[in-house]
Amino acid sequence: MRVVAAMSGGVDSSVTAALLMEQGHEVIGVHMKLHDAVSAGIDDFSSKSCCGLDDVLDCRRVADRLGIPFYVMDLREEFQKAVMDNFADNYIRGLTPNPCIQCNGILKFRILLNRAQALGASHLATGHYAQITPENTLMQAVDQQKDQSYFLFPITSQSLAKILFPLGGMTKSQVREHALRLGLVTASKPESQDVCFIPDNNHTAFIDRFRPEEDGSGNIILEDGTIVGQHQGFWRYTIGQRKGLGVALGARQYVIDIDAQSNTVMIGNNDSLFHRSLTATKVNWFRRPKNGEKLTARIRHRGYLHPCTLEGDDSITVSFQGPVRAITPGQAVVIYSGIEVLAGGWITKAMEKVS
Repeated sequence: MRVVAAMSGGVDSSVTAALLMEQGHEVIGVHMKLHDAVSAGIDDFSSKSCCGLDDVLDCRRVADRLGIPFYVMDLREEFQKAVMDNFADNYIRGLTPNPCIQCNGILKFRILLNRAQALGASHLATGHYAQITPENTLMQAVDQQKDQSYFLFPITSQSLAKILFPLGGMTKSQVREHALRLGLVTASKPESQDVCFIPDNNHTAFIDRFRPEEDGSGNIILEDGTIVGQHQGFWRYTIGQRKGLGVALGARQYVIDIDAQSNTVMIGNNDSLFHRSLTATKVNWFRRPKNGEKLTARIRHRGYLHPCTLEGDDSITVSFQGPVRAITPGQAVVIYSGIEVLAGGWITKAMEKVS
């Protein structure tokens, strides 16, 4: 097959392209240029971030080593609209967004997939740790420590049939062994850790740069409405946060609610973070559950798989068997049956607070 391999400049995508070559496919390497330091408002990219100039050079070195054509696609405009604007706007709405999921759903597995097909490719391959069965089912990766299925729920079933995840059945150490065997320059390259357009991991500074006209300052309150402090922008906080509250009450306090309408940040004790259900919207289904099927839900990457039941379609209510801590609007909830991904959506509200 002719396959486009999305190359980020890291070891995972490098080995993906190499393994496809070894399997006899015609491989085209493509790097997505998503932003630059100017558009992101960043002076320097740290070694822990991705998408810098060094990454493009590493992609080209790997492509040269493999003898495959390599292209850089300028998707900065699409990335700003779909990811950076979305990221800023959701924080200003009082949510805690997940830009990596948004990037996967729109940039990689919609726009880039369309570009790959325009190049005559039948499939797009990425270095994600997840599996796709011959029956077109999305599954968790063999390496549970690296599993990225949580980030992939927006992929449509139609798109899934045109995607390859060559690393889904491997461990990270096996991937690095392949990179060493193949003599790839990225074999020992450290993993990127931060959001690619916020390499300092300071989303507050990003909002200040990207939406300078916004004033989110307001009061910090207790559950009974008592004002105990002020803040300089509610988007500086997220549900479950304990450090950096700027309030000393003699007992540990956590952010338990954020209200963008009144610019208030509500704090309380740890017990106030527990709920028994949530609502989510814009749900993407791979398969509806069968009657009596045992389901679990994950509300954050690498988070615990909570036994649950659910109701609904485009919008769902997920009910948990026990209390769940720090359900965060704006984050994703992904539904599993065993290691199979059934659906995912965006959390809108935590419900049934545990008293």
